[in-house]
Amino acid sequence: MSFVHLHLHTEFSLLDGACRIKKLVQRVKDIGQEAVAITDHGVMYGVIDFYRACKEAGVKPIIGCEVYVSPRGRTRFQKVHEYDAAFSHLVLLCRNEEGYRNLSYMVSQAFLEGFYIKPRIDLDLLREHSGGLIALSACLGGEIPKLLMAREYDKAKEVALEMRELFGEDGYYLELQDHGIPAQRQVNQGILRLHRETGIPLVCTNDAHYLTRQDAEMQDILMCIQTGKTVDDPGRMKFETQEFYVKNEEEMAALFPECPEALENTAKIAQACNVEFEFGKYHLPHFQLPEGWEDGYAYFEHLCQEGFLRRYPSQPEEYRKQLEYEMAMIRKMGFVDYFLIVSDFISYAKNNGIPVGPGRGSAAGSMVSYCLNITDLDPMKYHLYFERFLNPERVTMPDIDIDFCIRRRQEVIDYVSRKYGADHVAQIVTFGTMAARAAIRDVGRVLNMPYAEVDALAKQVPSGPGALHITLEEALKLSKQLKESYDASPQVRKLIDTAQAIEGMPRNTSTHAAGVVITSRPVSDYVPLAKNDDLVVTQYIMTTLEELGLLKMDFLGLRNLTVLDDAAKLVQRREPGFDPKAIPEDDPETFKMLSEGRTSGVFQMESAGMTGVCVGLKPHSIEDLTAIIALYRPGPMESIPRFISWKNNPEKVTYKHPALEPILSNTYGCIVYQEQVIQIFQQLGGYSLGQADMVRRAMSKKKVKDIERERATFLHGDPSRNIAGCAANGIPEEAAQSIYDEIYDFANYAFNKAHAVCYAVVAYQTAWFKCHYPKEYMAALLTSVLDSSEKVAEYIAECKEWGIRLLPPDVNESEADFAVSDEGIRFGLVALKGVGRNVIKCLLEERSKGGPFTDFMNFCDRMFDHDLNRRVLESLIKAGAFDRMGCRRSQLMQVYGQVLDGIAASRKRNLEGQMDLFGFGGGAEESAPAPIHLPDIPEFTPQELMTMEKEVTGLYLTGHPMDAYRQAAQAQGAVTIGSILADFSREDGPQRYRDGDKVTIAGVISTYKTRTTRNNTLMAYVNLEDDTAALELICFSRVLGESGGYIRENNAVLVDGKISVRDEKEPQIMVDSLRPLGTAAPQAQEEQRLYLRLPSREDPRLRKVKLVLSFFPGESQAVLYFADCKKRVGTRCLIHPALVQDLEERLGKENVVVK
Repeated sequence: MSFVHLHLHTEFSLLDGACRIKKLVQRVKDIGQEAVAITDHGVMYGVIDFYRACKEAGVKPIIGCEVYVSPRGRTRFQKVHEYDAAFSHLVLLCRNEEGYRNLSYMVSQAFLEGFYIKPRIDLDLLREHSGGLIALSACLGGEIPKLLMAREYDKAKEVALEMRELFGEDGYYLELQDHGIPAQRQVNQGILRLHRETGIPLVCTNDAHYLTRQDAEMQDILMCIQTGKTVDDPGRMKFETQEFYVKNEEEMAALFPECPEALENTAKIAQACNVEFEFGKYHLPHFQLPEGWEDGYAYFEHLCQEGFLRRYPSQPEEYRKQLEYEMAMIRKMGFVDYFLIVSDFISYAKNNGIPVGPGRGSAAGSMVSYCLNITDLDPMKYHLYFERFLNPERVTMPDIDIDFCIRRRQEVIDYVSRKYGADHVAQIVTFGTMAARAAIRDVGRVLNMPYAEVDALAKQVPSGPGALHITLEEALKLSKQLKESYDASPQVRKLIDTAQAIEGMPRNTSTHAAGVVITSRPVSDYVPLAKNDDLVVTQYIMTTLEELGLLKMDFLGLRNLTVLDDAAKLVQRREPGFDPKAIPEDDPETFKMLSEGRTSGVFQMESAGMTGVCVGLKPHSIEDLTAIIALYRPGPMESIPRFISWKNNPEKVTYKHPALEPILSNTYGCIVYQEQVIQIFQQLGGYSLGQADMVRRAMSKKKVKDIERERATFLHGDPSRNIAGCAANGIPEEAAQSIYDEIYDFANYAFNKAHAVCYAVVAYQTAWFKCHYPKEYMAALLTSVLDSSEKVAEYIAECKEWGIRLLPPDVNESEADFAVSDEGIRFGLVALKGVGRNVIKCLLEERSKGGPFTDFMNFCDRMFDHDLNRRVLESLIKAGAFDRMGCRRSQLMQVYGQVLDGIAASRKRNLEGQMDLFGFGGGAEESAPAPIHLPDIPEFTPQELMTMEKEVTGLYLTGHPMDAYRQAAQAQGAVTIGSILADFSREDGPQRYRDGDKVTIAGVISTYKTRTTRNNTLMAYVNLEDDTAALELICFSRVLGESGGYIRENNAVLVDGKISVRDEKEPQIMVDSLRPLGTAAPQAQEEQRLYLRLPSREDPRLRKVKLVLSFFPGESQAVLYFADCKKRVGTRCLIHPALVQDLEERLGKENVVVK
């Protein structure tokens, strides 16, 4: 073995190292080296990726880390800046599994205990956990190089000898580096002297941060991104030379011709380092059995049988056989403890009133899950299959994901942590990476290019649903404008080439939204840990943990479970005997509501497209809702028109063979679910359920050879696998071929029914509550979205549609959250700015104890000792919380300060009187606060009242300034501000609007400010609000010259302009024109028509448009106009707001007109 790089930083030395792991391994092979080490700064994030890449390429991986060590004489627990900011570096490499465990533990403790500026270990940790490790003295940041630079040779020698004693004669090496830096020459002289005087061996390294010399500039830019500097900043952190790359053996030998042993020792160390990871072996924790039980399986069987009696009181024999089969299979696979662990923490949640979802994913297909209370969905009722969850033909770790109430999810994680030990439970890291647009913006900023130019370039990268993870390489092929910019300008070429070099690199860490790992030994025995915002997380991502055989579960927070729980509690206040578990599953009124498209706030059903499918399909069962959830995805969406048509016209349903009818009748002859594919293979082809699922998997992964080989088996059987085939079951070959073709076409799109039906149940429950208890449901829904003003506005609008009034806060009626009263929904106090939770808690307790507050003075007197201050009282007055006490807000705003001062003086007099009673002076009678005298002044104007409400709640409660203008805005074709913001906030990117689109909006001006541009012209930033949201307008000098007189607070205006999106911020509107908005309402029209404009019949969007129109069957006229041939084509549909929204998203608003 030749020279080996033992000190190297991959991209997981975040925004510092630039050695991409896959390219690194290729580079090492190309220069003829047989091994390489990973030694990222203080972390082990990339270890498994590095290990796998090396193994695949035939390169020996050496696992290590360049750790940060607390200053000598200090510990990792001490964090005083003047003493503890000066940490040093030390390179640690793992000899074996013991070394890996020790390194993993120390790196973990560096985050959990020693984090101060950097994750730090200390000498105490090193002394206790040095076994199995080799140490190198590190770069200029190492302790010995620092001492040598400070000319403290004797101290350096003392430290070196201590380290050799700690790590052993063959476990500690003095590191030589030469990057052409003067300080290194001084250090190297000292290192050589130490070697001569102590015999401690030498090793040469290159502290590689990038792959080739040409990558130095790219790595320098990466450092600037990390530090927020530009390349021309003279005081920034930068490497002094361009020598920190992966050099070949000849280059390294040329640096140290007098020390050949330093090169030889790299190979010697590499040979001594032999860490092997075992993948696929499970490390499941052991379930702690309750007292009196010693056999885990016996306890598991006991719980299953007990649950079976509860779930199936009649105990059907067929069902019992299924339970016994599943129990035996789980025991055989070795997953008994897994099920007991999941059952235990779900039982804890349910016993403590924490809402748990009915199920999620394929686990709902298991009767054991149902009997153990893990799921609440009867798999027999919905024809779900255990083999889709656990396949005996292919043993894999079960994957049970659980939905909990989002508010109380952490309680379940805390319970698991207490039960198995905090060091046995951790959450899971994720990495944010540099996407194409962000990379352009980052590099452009570092290169100090003009912002507008960089922003324009970034916007030339395609975005939207079809380009979510687009790379710059792909963008250059797809975007003609970007390619032209790239070819025309050397500066742009450099920018994009550099951005390409860094795109996809990890930029930061965060915590997986749901993943939790539970281990039998402490987690750090298996994987290193870190901390993200005080949460302990693994340093390996979820897929890596699964490969290492660790138990990973998703504890998901589902907002709708919280909404359902809150709604049920609100109903129970009015109807104490109400039981949400007794909700009927076939309520006609609920399905009628969905069929009418009244889906706002209904789980899974409120998007425009889903609303359209509900209107077209007219669901009448949970099975129909299940199909909607399964079909409304790219691919299967194409079959929705046929599904709707066959559902509404049963005479059209046909089957390729009568044997398919019992399998496909629930879905009107269409293959929708993976379970149906499995059932067809089993019942027609004679496969076992496990074999059938294996074929389904092959089809979904498009394994063509396997699929074609399986066709013959499906038709004629395979005695070696005990498969009969269709022929043996009396199915003609032609029909069997046709059935196989249809399965093949659809298997890739078929959805997991178990998951779809779980979510259909939740969707139905939310719809049922909205239908039968709309006030309670909408109150719970509003509470759940308080952090989203757009959603709050949307649901307030829905309340208006249902005739439900939103009432302002009231000190005698409001609860902390939104509450229900006879007149409507009462605003929750928790949403008031300036009123803390402690004040709210005290207010509710005082009201409960002493009864309603009789008047303003009574409220102030009773609440005075409970953190009531001027700010709290002012917020309550402005929100209208005292309106029902007969006072005007204007009166209370004038006297509330005097009232508080009067009560304070009264309290002081009473205290002095009490002191006199104890001999400190003559006694005095207890004095009451002086009565309140309200000035006779008029109330604030409606506009002023609404402005106050907006100030303290973020919303207009008693009305909206746009109320008088809404019809006029609609008549002018204005779109809502909320629709623009909501579209740009979609996780999968905007679908309806794009940067640069022309739009018309209307609203009321809330604030504005002017400024002078560099050209000495005036511009204005105007904040415009409608009743859905607010956004910023940018008005330049021309618009100000034409319309500046209309830009006044509280003016209602109509605005034409272009959407502008910068740096992923909220959209702004670049104003083209601005004019006053009149209040005239449009004339009513007898019959509406829908007009659509497309460039030609060949437009690829036409097929999708016809598909969408078919979702909305009706009798209204729709006209398609083709611009190239000036031809019109008519069709019929139902003109529904959801249809119009969907078409505007596809064709652009200017091409969709209803009149």
